[in-house]
Amino acid sequence: MYSKTTHHITVTVQPYFLDEHSNIAESHYVWAYRVAIKNNRKNTVKLCRRHWQITDAAGRHQEVRGDGVVGEQPIIPPGGCFEYTSGVPLSAPSGMMMGAYDIRSDDGHEFSVDIPAFSLDSPHQKPSLH
Repeated sequence: MYSKTTHHITVTVQPYFLDEHSNIAESHYVWAYRVAIKNNRKNTVKLCRRHWQITDAAGRHQEVRGDGVVGEQPIIPPGGCFEYTSGVPLSAPSGMMMGAYDIRSDDGHEFSVDIPAFSLDSPHQKPSLH
């Protein structure tokens, strides 16, 4: 698991490879990742937008921006936690993701919360010497 706290919001991510949804012969590798967003602040917050940076082992880079997560803009009370699961396909057997959430507190203050960088590893990655 990967975890990072920014502005008293803790984001924890747990990725896992989905062999049953991947097609190695066609270079199609799929991961799911479970995200928990814990509000350690004294006021309610709303997750407004997301920004992901995804890089595969071949160096291909993509960015994903959008409103909310999984079709929602969750409101998280003090001490509350919002969890969701999503997925990402790559054309390489490994990669990495990182990003940020744009958050608005109930007093109207907007700020960015880091999503920790996390590794997308599959059993199909060939070992290499560095």
